[in-house]
Amino acid sequence: MKHNRVIPIISIAGLAALAVMLIITSPTEIGPLGVLLFFTTLYVTTFGIITLIMGAFYRLAFKKEALRGKDYLYSAVMAFGPIMILMARSFGAINLWTVSLILIFLLLAEFLVYKRA
Repeated sequence: MKHNRVIPIISIAGLAALAVMLIITSPTEIGPLGVLLFFTTLYVTTFGIITLIMGAFYRLAFKKEALRGKDYLYSAVMAFGPIMILMARSFGAINLWTVSLILIFLLLAEFLVYKRA
């Protein structure tokens, strides 16, 4: 399947863009569009990493070779977790309550994927 190659390539490109952004610029000079680009590339990179981990887990635990479409939706929801934690950290509101609310939100989103997809 073609999507098996596309996700790692896009994830590596996102990781390279993140590295370039972190080396060349600072948060004060990057601007709003740069912040949007940062969070987008971070999401794409995290999505690729979580998809890779889920694929390895499914190969070991369930002896499946390829992920289903629903599995990609699960990893897309899970990839948003680190983004929310980073956003809470930027607001200075990282504590047990915030992390538990993020986890509840992710569990509800995963349940929605389970029921709808």
